[in-house]
Amino acid sequence: MTNPKNQRRIGIDVGGTNTDAVLIDDQGAVLSSIKVATTVDPLDGIRDALRAVLEGQDASLVSRAMLGTTHPANAIIQRQGLDKVGVLRLALPSSTAVDVGAAWPQDIRDVVLGPTAIIHGGHEYTGAEIAPLDEDAIRRLANEAVAAGCKAVAVSGAFSPASPDHELRTADIIGDEVGDALSISLSHQVGALGLLERENATILNASLLTVSHAVVYGFQTALAANSLDVKAYLTQNDGTLMTAEQAAKNPVLTLASGPTNSMRGACALAGVDDAIVVDVGGTSADAGILVNGFPRESTAAVEVGGVRTNFRMPDLISIGLGGGTIVRDGPDGLKIGPDSVGYAVSTEALCVGGNTLTLSDISLAAGRLEGFGDAALVAGLDGDLVSRSTGWVDDQISILADRMKSSRDPVPLLAVGGGAHLVPNAIDGITEVARPSHFGVANAYGACIAEASGSVDKVYSYDIDGREECIEDARKAAAALAVESGADPEDTRITSVSEIPMTYVPGGGCRVVVKAVGPLR
Repeated sequence: MTNPKNQRRIGIDVGGTNTDAVLIDDQGAVLSSIKVATTVDPLDGIRDALRAVLEGQDASLVSRAMLGTTHPANAIIQRQGLDKVGVLRLALPSSTAVDVGAAWPQDIRDVVLGPTAIIHGGHEYTGAEIAPLDEDAIRRLANEAVAAGCKAVAVSGAFSPASPDHELRTADIIGDEVGDALSISLSHQVGALGLLERENATILNASLLTVSHAVVYGFQTALAANSLDVKAYLTQNDGTLMTAEQAAKNPVLTLASGPTNSMRGACALAGVDDAIVVDVGGTSADAGILVNGFPRESTAAVEVGGVRTNFRMPDLISIGLGGGTIVRDGPDGLKIGPDSVGYAVSTEALCVGGNTLTLSDISLAAGRLEGFGDAALVAGLDGDLVSRSTGWVDDQISILADRMKSSRDPVPLLAVGGGAHLVPNAIDGITEVARPSHFGVANAYGACIAEASGSVDKVYSYDIDGREECIEDARKAAAALAVESGADPEDTRITSVSEIPMTYVPGGGCRVVVKAVGPLR
């Protein structure tokens, strides 16, 4: 039997430019790392990265593999590969003022939305029924969705995170009515309390199910092709893990996993818990802030592909600045980005014999970049152009850092990603700019060290049940969900408890949000 202390993990992160892979031991030390160009079919890049990172290593010691991928996010942004979805809102006689998908961009409405219905059902925050569930309406919608060519149905009930009974009953009825003809997404498994944003997130989740199954199957196939019979996980938006099977059901929870992996990896590699992290890739730069080792979560509704949602997402700012960003200087002045050559930077940039001036060329000419390209090929660049371009980059990074800070106090900044060379060494309001070891593959390292988690977002009545009892109930529920996701029950811990009094409802209502995390058992 393999000694658990010798077991190893592989982390993979698929970005727009590079696919990174890292192999670590049980102490977190990097044994092997690799960056390969992201391929047209990203699954080919995953197979290439796996093969390269395992070269010369004992694959039999690998016990787990983690993946962070841009597949679902790209599908939404590009409106490609999405399934048509039937939608049920369980809320009548309330919640009729806004139609399903009313604020969606028309192009994604046309692709995703199938038959919709707002029917009797749902609960008050206390658990009392708004109205009895209209089971006949559920059956009608299920059959209409199948007839319209839908592959999935999204079900959202009022206050279902607090009382999911009607959503669960709806799923049973749909299954009995149409069998396996429709996949089912339930909102209490996807989003928080706000009904419309949670409904949007659930519809997006349902539309991604075919994409997610392809990703999970491709990942497992790539592992098998490299003789790895291991447990597979995908990383979530909050920097924790879900099993591949869970990810296949709830792909919307992985949309921001790439930047989050980078932040968590930067934190672990640098040995700090609180810092600003700027992750610069080939196409974009993402800035976030770490609090106690985890990304600060956004408190505002998050738009994904123009659709307003409310699932857990890190508080991020992204700009079009990366190693492949195109630089133009003409009669109208300097123009940098936001377009990029992306993963083609290795063939298109001037410093590798290509014909496109990119920020990688500028960085090499300025003496910031090492180990990529031939400096002789950019030696003839105009010095003033190089100076103005680096000045523009420095200004953009400084603005990013300032926008992420929550106070005037100076904080450290961690620069990671393949384009980290673009980050200046000194920034106003920053105590130190650090590039930790293996900073180029911090995203894959973050996937490697991710833990399992569980969270509860529920409204309690303090007047009826008592504050301490309600919070303890939420803590136990969050810990149980973390264990269900794979956390070691002996080491699971509560990382955050938030209480939001609901002064506009009777009964001492309070929204309690609890998160628990733990290392994989």
